[in-house]
Amino acid sequence: MEENPSILSHISLGTNDIAKAAIFYDAALKTVGAKRVMEFPGAIAYGKAFPEFWIQTPIDGEKAAVGNGTHVGFFANSPSEVDAFYKAALDQGGTCDGPPGPRPEYSDTYYGCFVRDPDGHKVEAMFWDMNKSPEVVHD
Repeated sequence: MEENPSILSHISLGTNDIAKAAIFYDAALKTVGAKRVMEFPGAIAYGKAFPEFWIQTPIDGEKAAVGNGTHVGFFANSPSEVDAFYKAALDQGGTCDGPPGPRPEYSDTYYGCFVRDPDGHKVEAMFWDMNKSPEVVHD
């Protein structure tokens, strides 16, 4: 059996308005090939094949809060997908936290954007140009 190359199973973000968050993420994540893959009362999971990203009302019944210094990044397959993510996010009530473009301070292979979702969480779409990537060294 092949080992899963990812170190993450899933990420969840709290929301105070599941319907509004669902409209935002339905539109934004569609641009990078993700869709709803699972739903429960107060929770929706997105992914390409399995639930990797969740939005949900907090299970403790308290108000959802934004984590300072926290953000979630989504892979895009091209700079145009990053641009589409950004547009969809802003069209659905998101706010700009860094427009689409190269990020040479990260790498010359990096193209991304940052937005705030309707709850204020920072989310990103990014494209990593593997054709420009330096060789990765494995142990």
